[in-house]
Amino acid sequence: MSIIESGLGTDAASTTGPGPRPATLDGREVEVAAEPGQCLRTWLRDQGSYGVKKGCDGGDCGACTVIVDGEAVHSCVYPAHRAAGREIVTVQGLGTPEHPHPVQERFRKAAGFQCGFCTAGMVCTVAAMPERAEHDLDRTLKGNICRCTGYRSIDDAVHGVENIDDRAGGVGHATGAPAALGVVTGTARYTMDIDPDELPGALLYGAVVRSPHAHARVIRIDATRALAAPGVVRVLTADDAPRTLFSTAQHELVEDDPEDTRVFDDVVRFVGQRVSLVVAESQRAADRAARLVEVEYEVLPFNLDPELADHPATPVLHGDSNVVMQLHSEVGDLEAELAASAIVEERTFRTHRVSHTALETHGSIAWQDADGRYVVRSSTQVPFLVRRSLARVFGLPKEDVRVYAARVGGGFGGKQEMLTEDLALLATKATGRPVRIEFSRKEVLTATTVRHPFRMRVRMGATSDGVITGIAVDVRSDTGAYGNHGPGVMFHGVGESIAVYRAAAKKIDASVVYTNSIPSGAFRGYGLSQMIFAIESTVDELARGLGLDPLEMRTKNLIGPDDAMIAAHKELDLIIGSYGLDECVSIVREQLARTRELDAEALHGAIVRDRLARTREADAAGLASGWTIGEGAAVAMIATVPPRGHHSHVTIRLEPDGAFGLDVGTAEFGNGTSTVHQQIAATVLQTTTQRVRLRQADSDLVEHDTGAFGSTGTVVAGRATHAASTSLALTIRERAAAVFGAPVEACLLAGDRVMYGGESLTLRELAASGSIEASGYWGGSPRSVAFNVQGFRVAIDEGTGELRILRSIHAADAGVVVNPEQCRGQIEGGIAQAIGAALHEIVRLDESGRVISDILRQYHVPTFADVPRSEIFFAQTSDVLGPLGAKSMSESPFNPVAPALASAIRDATGIRLTATPFTRDRIHAAIIERDAGASTEQATPEADR
Repeated sequence: MSIIESGLGTDAASTTGPGPRPATLDGREVEVAAEPGQCLRTWLRDQGSYGVKKGCDGGDCGACTVIVDGEAVHSCVYPAHRAAGREIVTVQGLGTPEHPHPVQERFRKAAGFQCGFCTAGMVCTVAAMPERAEHDLDRTLKGNICRCTGYRSIDDAVHGVENIDDRAGGVGHATGAPAALGVVTGTARYTMDIDPDELPGALLYGAVVRSPHAHARVIRIDATRALAAPGVVRVLTADDAPRTLFSTAQHELVEDDPEDTRVFDDVVRFVGQRVSLVVAESQRAADRAARLVEVEYEVLPFNLDPELADHPATPVLHGDSNVVMQLHSEVGDLEAELAASAIVEERTFRTHRVSHTALETHGSIAWQDADGRYVVRSSTQVPFLVRRSLARVFGLPKEDVRVYAARVGGGFGGKQEMLTEDLALLATKATGRPVRIEFSRKEVLTATTVRHPFRMRVRMGATSDGVITGIAVDVRSDTGAYGNHGPGVMFHGVGESIAVYRAAAKKIDASVVYTNSIPSGAFRGYGLSQMIFAIESTVDELARGLGLDPLEMRTKNLIGPDDAMIAAHKELDLIIGSYGLDECVSIVREQLARTRELDAEALHGAIVRDRLARTREADAAGLASGWTIGEGAAVAMIATVPPRGHHSHVTIRLEPDGAFGLDVGTAEFGNGTSTVHQQIAATVLQTTTQRVRLRQADSDLVEHDTGAFGSTGTVVAGRATHAASTSLALTIRERAAAVFGAPVEACLLAGDRVMYGGESLTLRELAASGSIEASGYWGGSPRSVAFNVQGFRVAIDEGTGELRILRSIHAADAGVVVNPEQCRGQIEGGIAQAIGAALHEIVRLDESGRVISDILRQYHVPTFADVPRSEIFFAQTSDVLGPLGAKSMSESPFNPVAPALASAIRDATGIRLTATPFTRDRIHAAIIERDAGASTEQATPEADR
């Protein structure tokens, strides 16, 4: 639907007289007094248009899209001075929560968002698109990135498909997200969407001075020129910061992560490491002054190769060794089992660095409240753990620090770190004023965290009839310059990836090491996506070597519901709470078989149309001869809760008007836990989700919450919500029973009242009799497992290396699915992100250790045209541990994608690609090597290391 059809009109405002003409902004006239070089986005946000988001600074993501004189533009590359005399419509001007624009309503009803940070720009693009543009969304939406959804629900929104049920049922219903209207109208507030006059004092801005060297000692910092620059208030260095060592990684147990980081260090260990912080009256002043800070370095030797990390000549980065942690374990007699095997496969696999690319960049705002407490508003997945870390690093009582998250624009593990909060608090302590730290997209890509690169040598044997005899892995994980998450990712990676298969012998040798490169950190899948690529590729290769169907061979070797899960050792608190793996395998096998002929015909037709469009003289009958088709599948298992403790406290109360107030600690960043909490509470309390009012992600609300990571939002926090709601329901019935003079078991909750026989008492009346509140807790143990199976059919043009995904099928064992639409969206988003990691996305380093893929156009996040429409199926199971039978499903869909694609490429070409990503040029090079009779086992290009 075009904006013209909405009745907003497109004529530019007409004024007369001297001087620049005002702009018409969302229906009101505004004088345009832009700073020199200012972009339209920052000017609009200065006017209070917080629906206009910052995602990239380069016109690449579309989060800042607005409509200027009827046309969608990226406001981050549109000069602000050009706004004079024009009509500008932002997402907030299209409609309001009370009266949404038709396009906004379509996005709400289709559930066309998850974190929602891209939605404002997406809505504006769709509202302004020309007639019939909806028939070519590959082109129409090419400038708008969504990192969460996988684009299917956005496609549905454009075409008016309704996916949610406004009747707002409990568990099992496709209930809409509570923030839906706020998201689609641009009124939902994210971290930086705060009015300066809401803060106690004039807001200051920070800019980080970063190291240009991979390894150096800071000799001297001269801030004289920077301090003399207009608007600069302070320049903070190591002399102004605490010296306490900590880890940016945030876990319940601080011992899980190496404490090797300081706020500012005298030694820098990667290009981009923070050295100093400039604090100024404006972001522009801070950024300019940061370039004036003079730092003298003693440049030190550096190492980028993880294989050389433990070489005697390699400089040691921390302590007395570059080996952060290692694991050596053996079950059974591996060498004997492999010696007796009919076939043994041995290959080396490599995975590369991937950026989370959450569209909201990392950022925090800190201030001191009227009671003297320090408050930090942060884009974080772990507000309670950040509060604990800040208190410890700065020597503050925990009760003197409050950390909370507004709506968070994506996370994927990248915001399970403390990367900006300590800087904001340091600056506030130093200046006594509120301070904002907001990373640019370049800073996110070059100086935050990435997925751990893995090198994995796998040996695996099998009998002639396909029974796996032994599995051995030798793994090296590159944690980069700092050890945040390094041990956990390594241990987790060699866990469920191996435990999902039965074998008489298993051997694990794994280590995680320091290098002078950008730090690695938590990333969706937490080591499993890397290891599952290697393990599943090897199983697939064994099956092909034996002439067996790869899925049949998996079925023969996968653990069953009563089998122990053993990798390095048996995890005593890990159980199979529901088993749908066999059903998932059967679904993928059947769906791939069902669509074979259909996909082959569709491919031929598409190629004919594509090439005929270029040359009418082509022989249509022979056009598809250069294409080959292949199928591949992979399985994945993941624990539904991280080990070693994950805690959640929840409180719920009966409000004076008879509704319910639910307080939880988990953050909402597209993971959907807000909806899940409401649905669980509504189901237990026999009410609707509209009557459950949610507050969340604030360290002031509940006793403690470990955080929203490791897929725990549904399982851990959901169980706490279920416990609290169950307790409250009983208390309400007991209070009503006393009024009725009846037995408790005869009093039933029903909507807004309690029933006893033919009598009823409204909850409002019951609330008037006194406070009714309950709490719930769960500690994350015992733990269950979730299963996922991914299948692909692909076509490869052997002349060019082009890959087309013809079919994407995913089957998931998510237990009882709390919200089918939302869970489907989580799976689609995981598939889309994993397709990007497998085919396109590379964080590239040059020989000096500098990240050179430092803008989004150099880092290929999948767009609408890159992502197939996946078919999602759910196994029919109910988990004995999860709330109301539910299991988590946010991380796990990512994990089987790369190996399924690799096996489909193998099926189509005969080539086993052993290093990700499978870019078009790499596929083409491998085809050339195959045809020349050369080995196709890949080394890792230097630029990817």
